[in-house]
Amino acid sequence: MADAAVEFLLENLQQLLLYHAHLISDAKNQVEKLEKDLRLFKAFLKDSTKKRRKDDSLRELVRQIRDVVYEAEDVIDAFVTQAAESKSKNYFLRAFQTPVKLLGIAKDVESVGGKVTDIYGGKSRIDFASLTVGDGGPEESEAPLVRQDNVVGFEDEALKIIGYLTEETKQLDVISIIGMPGLGKTTLAGKIFRDPAIQYEFPTRIWVYVSQDFTKKDVFLSILREFTRLTDDIYRKSDQELANLVDGSLARGKFLIVMDDVWTSEDWNKLQIALPKSNNLGKVLITSRHEEVAWCANRIRPPHKLRFFTHAESWLLLQLEVFGKPECPTELVVLGKLIAEQCDGLPLAVVVIGGILVKKFSSSNEMIAKKNAWTKVSESVSTYLNEDPERRMEKIIALSYDKLPYHLRACFLYLGMFPEDFEIPVWKLIRMWIAEGFIQQKTGMTLEETAESYLDDLINRNLVRIDKIKPDGRVKTCRIHDMLRDFCRTEAGNERENFLQEMKKSSEGIFDPPVCNVHKYRRLCIHSDVLKFLSRKPFGPRVRSFVCFSKEEVTLPTDSSSAIPAAFKLLRVLDVKPIKFTKIHSDMYQLVHLRYVTLSFNLSILPAAFSKLWNIQTLVVDTTSRTLEIKADIWKMIQLRHLKTNASAVLPKTGKSSKEGEKLQTLGTISPQSCTEEVFDRARNLKRLGIRGRLASLIEGKVGSFDSLGKLGNLEKLKLLNDVFPNPPSEGQLRGLPQPYKFPPKLRSLTLADTFLDWCHMSIIGLLENLEVLKLKEKAFVGKSWVAADGGFRCLEVLHIGRTDLVVWVASGHHFPRLRRLELHYCEELQEVPIGLADIPTLQLLDLYRSKFAAAPAKKIQEARSRKQAEETSNTCAFKLTVFPPDEQ
Repeated sequence: MADAAVEFLLENLQQLLLYHAHLISDAKNQVEKLEKDLRLFKAFLKDSTKKRRKDDSLRELVRQIRDVVYEAEDVIDAFVTQAAESKSKNYFLRAFQTPVKLLGIAKDVESVGGKVTDIYGGKSRIDFASLTVGDGGPEESEAPLVRQDNVVGFEDEALKIIGYLTEETKQLDVISIIGMPGLGKTTLAGKIFRDPAIQYEFPTRIWVYVSQDFTKKDVFLSILREFTRLTDDIYRKSDQELANLVDGSLARGKFLIVMDDVWTSEDWNKLQIALPKSNNLGKVLITSRHEEVAWCANRIRPPHKLRFFTHAESWLLLQLEVFGKPECPTELVVLGKLIAEQCDGLPLAVVVIGGILVKKFSSSNEMIAKKNAWTKVSESVSTYLNEDPERRMEKIIALSYDKLPYHLRACFLYLGMFPEDFEIPVWKLIRMWIAEGFIQQKTGMTLEETAESYLDDLINRNLVRIDKIKPDGRVKTCRIHDMLRDFCRTEAGNERENFLQEMKKSSEGIFDPPVCNVHKYRRLCIHSDVLKFLSRKPFGPRVRSFVCFSKEEVTLPTDSSSAIPAAFKLLRVLDVKPIKFTKIHSDMYQLVHLRYVTLSFNLSILPAAFSKLWNIQTLVVDTTSRTLEIKADIWKMIQLRHLKTNASAVLPKTGKSSKEGEKLQTLGTISPQSCTEEVFDRARNLKRLGIRGRLASLIEGKVGSFDSLGKLGNLEKLKLLNDVFPNPPSEGQLRGLPQPYKFPPKLRSLTLADTFLDWCHMSIIGLLENLEVLKLKEKAFVGKSWVAADGGFRCLEVLHIGRTDLVVWVASGHHFPRLRRLELHYCEELQEVPIGLADIPTLQLLDLYRSKFAAAPAKKIQEARSRKQAEETSNTCAFKLTVFPPDEQ
């Protein structure tokens, strides 16, 4: 982790010297010297990237660099905090034994600088040229994209379980799949869930992730979401009331529920109260690591124990992972089969080794070199898999981890911060990486773009899997396998790395590790019992990240509002959305090193003191209030890049400096009255903007200025949310839209909700030249008929229409010449999808969700596309039709 630590501290020192030199005035010379030493560090680490795996002395030198950089970082940050808040003196006296004084800091910095010089001086004693070059390093080419949907084997297993699911029983039937981690339980369940026979048999199919840290409410809501729109009233119901609603929804008709990763019998007992035992048409499929769970769920039917892969299945999967098809160069077949065999039938082992071979295969053009590389992998696999059986998977994952370039290691280990089976939002993940200093600036790319490329690399190496895709094809959410997450926490928590630590509470109510050990750690995650943890008054002077992603919301008592800033004064990342603050304590504004903050509170004001947090890059505020008055002077928060809230935010007046707000990329959602020319002059580099409130007043010029949006030359994504409730919709209905030239020129994605526009105004949207994604949600448009106009939507690729009373839609293929995806959700009155859309050569997906009348006509489009594809294979894309519920087809 030395590379990331040096990079971050360098940037930190540069910001201090440029913008806040007054805070280090007593030690400025020493800080400048340290900054020079760090540049030497950076050069040394870059020189040694490919060699340090091969040389013990280099690895030790790198470890010393990391330690001294951490020490320097602690001393500098403590000094800056104390300069900003004199009250913290006793805190840092306790943390570092010696006082961190304004004058004394100079000696501390000088001491650290001496260590830096001594360590870097070791480079002259290392003969870099004589070292064998190893693999890895930021300079390596990226791994080629490999298939993400390789589902191999288990055909016999799937047929057996499908047989269980389709046989008649006298009551609700529960089938269980059990097996060791990494054996493919979830993969098999997914294969069955997507099987056409099962889709036909069960009109209602629901997938629920359970995992260790589930809540009953979360599971019940996941099921109810398939039957009804979740209202505030439903969210407020008790667990028992929700269980009754689930029971009622499932009482009749066929259904299949997959409950993935149930950990204990107690967990099953909490969930089964919502399942109608008398419905003999219902089926539940469970995956679990533990046999006792299966017997608890069904004492009559034995659990299905998942077998290991055969050699043939392992070899087939390995070929698909490495080459994307069941083929392998003749020269590598023997080695490949040997490698597959040594994976001992564990699919995850095959996938991980496959990721390594992808890199090995692409790293050389000569077959001899490829054979040598594959030979080394085969020898490594054999070594790892012949050791302690319980550590086989750890060894396999370690093999993949060791092959990661150093710039990806911190990013990968950081995934251990998230709970098990957590659906990780990519937007959140990459901004946390940036705040942590893991992302290195690349010429011609933003930090966010670089971070996305890092994530893509991890996905291509099969260490992270894609969960959901955005309309533009980028990854929206991702997940990490349980075994990989366990490895991250183990590797990151050892004394050698001291990278992160998860705080867990035992059944006896004791935290592991003990709360008294918190002072050792640099990053903490705690996903349950967070209030009890804070009540123990933890002391974490070195903690830079504190995160909680619990599924249960808790309210922080007013008398505990200072618990977090009192415990962790050097925080960079604070993500505690499940904790609802009733008060923001003044101590929070002393956390001047914060870069990423996600808070939840019931306040309608963001206090002015937030502007003291001058390092913040990302600020996410979730509030119960419909509006949020931002009193903090965000224009003077010079690092602020992303400001997000769920409320209609009223921004403060802009300052005089033309550079204020120039780093802002995200603003959402802001009020119409904040959409002024002055605001957009300052935030001229915005890429994403959300506006929430009475949009009619903005468009009609009564408040704000819609015209000024046209000056946002970099804006790509715009959301217009018409918030007129609880007033009647008629009061907030938009009479029209601004002319196309008033919209941002580079706009690629537009979302409208609750605008109640007439369909005739679609012609205006159609003239937005660069528009690729259009989402019409919650009655954005109303009216029984839409006749598409000629000449529009030249670049539109994705069209989503949700909750509309549209009955007749008249359109042809030439109205949407580039359309790839058409999503019709809750279009319950729509009689048909225009058959002319079958003529669009780029159309790949037609997704109907609870739009029953349109299902039969959509089938005609599918048939027409099949005929066209047979006639014009080179010009027509593959087409997929999805209909939910399936019985509507």
